Amino acid sequence: MPFRVVPPTPGPPVAVLAVDGGNSKADLALIADDGGLLAAVRGPTISHQARGGTGPAVAALGPILAAALERAGIAPRAHGPLARIAVLAVAGADTPRDVRLLRRAFGRLGLAERLVVLTDAFGALRAGTDDGIGAVVICGSGSNMLAVGPAGRLAAYPALGEIAGDWGGGGSIGPAGLTAALRGRDGRGPRTILERLVPAQFGLVRPLDVTYALYRGRLRPEALRDLAPIVFQAAAEGDPVARFIIDQQADEIVAMATAALRRVRALRAAIPVVLAGGIFRASDPAFHARIRAGLAAAAPRAEIRRLDAPPVLGAALLGLDALGLAGSVAARLRATLTEEAIVPIVAAR
Repeated sequence: MPFRVVPPTPGPPVAVLAVDGGNSKADLALIADDGGLLAAVRGPTISHQARGGTGPAVAALGPILAAALERAGIAPRAHGPLARIAVLAVAGADTPRDVRLLRRAFGRLGLAERLVVLTDAFGALRAGTDDGIGAVVICGSGSNMLAVGPAGRLAAYPALGEIAGDWGGGGSIGPAGLTAALRGRDGRGPRTILERLVPAQFGLVRPLDVTYALYRGRLRPEALRDLAPIVFQAAAEGDPVARFIIDQQADEIVAMATAALRRVRALRAAIPVVLAGGIFRASDPAFHARIRAGLAAAAPRAEIRRLDAPPVLGAALLGLDALGLAGSVAARLRATLTEEAIVPIVAAR
C-alpha cells in the first residue's frame, strides 16, 4: 500500500500575541518572528474584575483580536493556534487563584501553542528595562508594585486595594480630595480650594452634593478617580491640604519601591526603578522631586526611569524572551511598538 503524502502543516502565522490589559483599556499587539510589528490596537478593558467575571473578559477580547488580525491581513483560523506564544499581562492576575482562573478561561480560545498569564506589572517592568531586572511602581487608577532582583528573587503584592494595605492612584487620591473638601467645608478640617474644585468637576456646587450623588447612585464611585488631576491642580496653586495628599502619594511610591528592592536584596544595587501609570504624567515638579529624593536616600544607586513605552511592549518582549529571540529582534520591536503605533478601535471605558 503506497504511503499517502501529507502536505506539511504551516505553523502559526504570529510569533507573539501580546496583551496589556489594564482596568480601563486593553492593548493587543501581533509580532512576527523577526520582531516586526504586524498590528497593534487598543480597545476596552478585558479585566475580569472590571468586567464582572472571566466570561465577559474573554468575550471582550474577541473584537480587539479581530481588529488586530484585520489590520495585519491575517485570516482568523478555524483550527490551530494563531501564535507560538500568547502573553497576557492583565490587571487582576495578582493571586495564584486569579492566574489559574484566567489561564483556564483564556486558554479555551486556543490562541497560541503556549499561553502565559501574568499581572500587568510584569509587562510594565519589562518595557522599562533592558532585561526585566529591576522594580516597577504602577500608579494609575490604582497602584501596584513588582521587583525582580539580579539573583532572580521576586517581590510582589496582591494589589487588591485598601484590604491589601494599598494606597495610591486615582482611586485613592480622588476620594482623599473629596474627604478634604467635605471636612474643610463643614469645619472638621482646614479650609481648602478643593471645597470649590471638587464639586465643580461634576457640575455641582457643594462637596456634600457629591456625597449625595454617590449615595443616591447618580454618580458612580469610580468617577472619583477623575478628581486626581484636580488635587494636583490645587497643590500646584499652593493649597496646603492638596499638597499634603500629593506628598502622601509621593511617599507611598517611595515606600513601595523601597520595600520591593529590600525584599529582593537590591537596595544597594545599580538597578532601574520604573515609574508607570497616569499619575506620573502629572506636571508637578515638587511631586517628582520628592520621589527622587526619597529613592536617592533609600536606594542611592537606583536609576529612576519614567515609562514612556506602552506596557504592551513589555508583554511582547516577554514573549520574544520565552521564544529565545533577543538582540536585534527585540531592538527592532522596541523601535516600532510605540504609543503612536497603537490604533484605537473603540472608545476605551
